[in-house]
Amino acid sequence: MKNKYIKNIKKEVLSNNWYTLNKFTFDYQKDDGSWETQQREAYDRGNGAAILLYNVEQRTVVLTRQFRMPTFVNGNDDGMMIEVCAGLLDGDNPEDCIKKEVEEETGYKVDHVKKVFESYMSPGSVTEILHFFIGRYEPHMKIGKGGGADDETENIEVLEYAFKDALKMVSTGEIIDAKTIMLLQYAALMKVFS
Repeated sequence: MKNKYIKNIKKEVLSNNWYTLNKFTFDYQKDDGSWETQQREAYDRGNGAAILLYNVEQRTVVLTRQFRMPTFVNGNDDGMMIEVCAGLLDGDNPEDCIKKEVEEETGYKVDHVKKVFESYMSPGSVTEILHFFIGRYEPHMKIGKGGGADDETENIEVLEYAFKDALKMVSTGEIIDAKTIMLLQYAALMKVFS
């Protein structure tokens, strides 16, 4: 970390259960040259990858649906979220990770994926960088039922939508997941289906 406006960084682990919650205390130099002590918490869940699977000929995309407790406790009535396929890197490089996640979650085996960008998803509190991909799928690539890894209690439903319908679901509020919205908009802006 190279930032001349920050010094004396101290880290305290607040929780190390599912992921790690750290509290950082540091000195920050303000514009007027004075120093102030600040504290911030940062949730470290590791980095991840997400992918929009698309079929040009059918003009369709494959998405997933699963229960997300944090959305449920924050007002998402049933806690169910429609999302692109995604997962944590868990030591894999992003491309290998997303190919594995695609097979586990959707049942499709894809050989070629294209990284299109990366993004911090919630930089005020979460350390995660998400690597975004797109990848073509064809019916013959379906080698399993999907649904997620047996040991991860994901209970994922695999969905296939017309691309235009998926875009409309963003405006109607049926799709409210940021990574999914970003990849659908990327596909529209870059004319992936043209």
